[in-house]
Amino acid sequence: MIHLDTSFLIHALVPSSRADRRLRRWLRDGDDLAISSIAWAEFLCGPVGTTDVDVVSAMFQEIVSYTVADSELTARLFNLGGRRRGTLADCMIAAVAIRAGAPLATTNPRDFERFASESLTIVAA
Repeated sequence: MIHLDTSFLIHALVPSSRADRRLRRWLRDGDDLAISSIAWAEFLCGPVGTTDVDVVSAMFQEIVSYTVADSELTARLFNLGGRRRGTLADCMIAAVAIRAGAPLATTNPRDFERFASESLTIVAA
């Protein structure tokens, strides 16, 4: 299973982009895709049209809910990352992927590299 970050999903909507080509390959190869409810909320904040939302939501095996355990890991990641302003959502997205044991596909690998020590695997687009 591969978890998608919001940035990856947005870039994948651009035809022939690197993220689009990678996503199409995963879909063609039958890879299971998921997204955290946090990244899904960011995506829905758009701007995206109804058609985009319908097409994208059909790709996912699961939209993974954020749990109490995720909130505890999020706090650890936030502190590990230096409590930087504007990084809480990234910490939340990373926590869900770590709990799932899934690599996280992102177009912003630098936002997540600091979580490698917590077993986050990054797939850069």
